[in-house]
Amino acid sequence: MSESKPADRFFDAAITLLQRVQREEGGRIADAGAVVADAVAAGNRLFAFGAGHSSLPAQDVVYRAGGLALMNFLAVPGTAGVDVMPATLGSALERVGGLAGAVLDSSPATAGDVLFVISLSGRNALPVEMAVNARALGLKVIGVTSVAYTTGTKSRHSSGTFLRDHCDIVLDSKIDVGDAELTLDGIDAPFAPASTVVTSAIMQAVMAAAAGELAARGIEPPLLRSGNVDGGHEWNGRVMREYGDRIFYRH
Repeated sequence: MSESKPADRFFDAAITLLQRVQREEGGRIADAGAVVADAVAAGNRLFAFGAGHSSLPAQDVVYRAGGLALMNFLAVPGTAGVDVMPATLGSALERVGGLAGAVLDSSPATAGDVLFVISLSGRNALPVEMAVNARALGLKVIGVTSVAYTTGTKSRHSSGTFLRDHCDIVLDSKIDVGDAELTLDGIDAPFAPASTVVTSAIMQAVMAAAAGELAARGIEPPLLRSGNVDGGHEWNGRVMREYGDRIFYRH
């Protein structure tokens, strides 16, 4: 029998990872959802941070149809995408100390809020210091990372620690060091990264858990509707008016 096509192998690898995360991280995902629900119910705010490609799962839960309206993206200039020129600057900035503290000090984040810190490796200064500084301010920190990197690489932070060492809850994406699921004869480098697929699924699962937890408490989750369905804009306008003091992506 001939070997499966690379595209099919990638789907199989991604599905296997998703099933493993569901099986092994389900309890912690539920715990994270409860933390988010606690913050919503208490009048606190929600933030998500990620640098480089780890910013994609963070952005995926902000101003998103079917998502919580209160999720805000905490951006560090120059690190939130590949549009910065040169694109390699973002990777370099992740290793610079002091940025996280400056960003948090000038942000609306305060004690009692929740911050998701997303970093595949969790080894660079920026995500480590983001978690450390956030907890010092009294925020609850949920880290989404690959625990494999803590044994397969060395920390680049001066403390020698990783993101996972500074979180209230750690959600493990199960991604192997290197973030490439496939190899093939004739191709020298491994390829086909799955971290965005898996990490985005983790984030959406937490949002789903939070919505369910709020409903179980008799609280209507502040969800957004698609602007491309009839009545969507009106619905979203009402939600944004009601929760405007906790939504910062409109200012």
